[in-house]
Amino acid sequence: MPGREVVLLDTEFTAWSGSMERGWKGPGEYKEIVQIGAVRLDGASLRELAAFEILIRPLKNPRLSDYLIALTRIDNDRLERDGIDFPTALARFQQFARDRPFYCFGRDDRLIAANAASLGLPDPWPDRQATDLKDWLLRVGVKLAGIHSGELAAHVGAKSQGLAHDALVDARSLAEAVRFLVAKGAPNPLL
Repeated sequence: MPGREVVLLDTEFTAWSGSMERGWKGPGEYKEIVQIGAVRLDGASLRELAAFEILIRPLKNPRLSDYLIALTRIDNDRLERDGIDFPTALARFQQFARDRPFYCFGRDDRLIAANAASLGLPDPWPDRQATDLKDWLLRVGVKLAGIHSGELAAHVGAKSQGLAHDALVDARSLAEAVRFLVAKGAPNPLL
């Protein structure tokens, strides 16, 4: 019997060498989302039902740093060609996600809401918040120090989902890690 549908999401956002250590407090540093990736899963079977990926052109820092290009492999030409504005991207993501529960490796839902607020848009989900799967991963014994969501599947012993720092790959890596750990006996965090 199918379970409820859930959405696992990830984002990539503007960054510079050292910006994480500075908390994005350097001159001109803003955490503008450049990519949203997500998978919709059946919460019971953990089977992927649909995928979502979109590129977003940042406004405050329209040219990506060399650091971010090397990290994500998203270059300025691709962003100019395939990227869209944040409000349109948000509307498309909301259509994909609908009212399904969110799960993240961190709080990507709040980053999306902060990007909306910076543009004068209302909070896209004022009455719900994502579940941070880091808490569950720690409870089932996964050591997370220095691990990014895109590396998570391989880190727990599952099949790598591709190169990290691509939002869709990272969302799939999180989903694969959950599937693998549940198959090994961990309680299903998506029920």
